[in-house]
Amino acid sequence: MGMREECKHFQSRTYSSGEVARFCVLGNAPDQPWSCPEGCVTFERRFADVGWAHGSLVDRPVELPPQSDVPIDDRRELLERASEIVNAVAPDLVNERRRVVEEAQRRGRRGWRFWRR
Repeated sequence: MGMREECKHFQSRTYSSGEVARFCVLGNAPDQPWSCPEGCVTFERRFADVGWAHGSLVDRPVELPPQSDVPIDDRRELLERASEIVNAVAPDLVNERRRVVEEAQRRGRRGWRFWRR
């Protein structure tokens, strides 16, 4: 079974290189872009697509999944660890970004006052 493209949590992006990213916005598909979990409890059919028939131009073929001897539970654990690392660093990045923006705004205001008569 591939990614369930009729799910409202499925998204697809095509980049200028022609590469297509297919993913679950909830992060519930550890084997994305190749498959969703069996019996996913968060599956919800998209309202806009109900009863629609898609033409051949809508879907690009999905490349074959890589061969892996690693069990799916180990892959899920790896993704969870990676998510923990990103979440641990995110507040620092947000604070750094806020500091840079405030500094730019402060410099911008000073320059404006300089030219003001």
